[in-house]
Amino acid sequence: MTVQQQAVQIFRSATKAVQPATLLHQHIAIKQDILIIGIHHLPLHSFHHVYVIGAGKAAAAMAVTTENILGNYIADGLVTTKYHHTMPTSIIKIAEAAHPVPDQQCVAAVEQTLQLLQKVTKEDIVLCLISGGASALWCDVPPGITLQEVQTTFDLLINSGADIHEINTVRKHLSGIKGGQLVKYCNGARVFSFIISDVPSDDPGVIASGPTVADASTFHDAYSILEKYHLSHLLPASIRLHIEKGMQQQIAETPKPDDPLFNNTVNSIIGNNSIAVQEAARQAIALGYHTHIIPGLVTGNTVVAAKELVTRAWNYTGARPACIIQGGETTVKITGSGKGGRNQHFVLAALHELKQLQPENGSSGITILSGGTDGTDGPTDATGAVADHDTLQQAHQLHLSIEEYLNNQDSYHFFQQTNNLLITGPTQTNVMDIMMAIVQ
Repeated sequence: MTVQQQAVQIFRSATKAVQPATLLHQHIAIKQDILIIGIHHLPLHSFHHVYVIGAGKAAAAMAVTTENILGNYIADGLVTTKYHHTMPTSIIKIAEAAHPVPDQQCVAAVEQTLQLLQKVTKEDIVLCLISGGASALWCDVPPGITLQEVQTTFDLLINSGADIHEINTVRKHLSGIKGGQLVKYCNGARVFSFIISDVPSDDPGVIASGPTVADASTFHDAYSILEKYHLSHLLPASIRLHIEKGMQQQIAETPKPDDPLFNNTVNSIIGNNSIAVQEAARQAIALGYHTHIIPGLVTGNTVVAAKELVTRAWNYTGARPACIIQGGETTVKITGSGKGGRNQHFVLAALHELKQLQPENGSSGITILSGGTDGTDGPTDATGAVADHDTLQQAHQLHLSIEEYLNNQDSYHFFQQTNNLLITGPTQTNVMDIMMAIVQ
């Protein structure tokens, strides 16, 4: 097995550890006449029906696992996932929609979910299955705004360099279900949300824009974010008007942490990046690597983060072979016209740094991998990329300029030619990214 293949194996082990089938069984069970939900033990006679809703890239797999656990105790259900992420179910229906920029199916999915919730009474239980991607997949359009205008706004935010906390603060204030507002439609039922985190700090109010979580942010915060990234003048007029009306209290704020609306709501994080990183480390050790986990989450500019990992690997003086592992989610401000994603861009930036550091015709003995645990990276069919000294040699032979591809943000086409794309297909989970450097 080559070093690149071992890096891929480590990555795959990480994503396997955060599969819904692994995670949900730790939180939901039926034992005798008791429904166990986390720390809550609910006699079956204490409620009428169980309804299941949800959205995200892992929603289909979460629905399958929930069905396997609860079976016919589920009265009805509907979850929404990304196109080509569906799985066969028997009770819970699965809708597919667009991500990261919502389409009409996203709007329809919200409408169908709210229709289902009309059946719910205060004697029922609602299980809400949430994972990354739900902010786009559950898209509702405020009065006076068109879907195209929402699409334009989301696209501007995603390409601005804003982090996920900032993006979702704006999204919450362009929605009637995000920022805890979905609970209004549950008619007093007990709501249990199981959440797979794809954001730094695992803040349930940020993941999927917190549809069942009280929201401390305001319309003023949303406006400040749009100003920070110089987007206000680029927004459709209807979006600006909506935000301004909210600031003037002409549109109701999202429900705040002291709202009694949430008295019967429990939000539980069941999976996150840390679990995936720990499993990656275990697999690396099993493969014979001296393994080091970089504490905390990597955020901020993708190129800067890539250079930092390369520098750390280049200056490594410990026992070898070594595997340095980190997790997180970086950001790319789109200025080029190429094709790629933050993970492919990360590896290309790392490759550029390696080219600067290593002697001509020499080898650094460093392999870099970065991949999204959801199996998709930007608007591509790749998960990320994995590259090393051989990639540099191949690029030289093919007369590929790393600098040109990097500046044009065209990492996909670079790695497509060098055969270094990491392609896994949908993984049915989503806990941000895994990045590693292997030092021979």
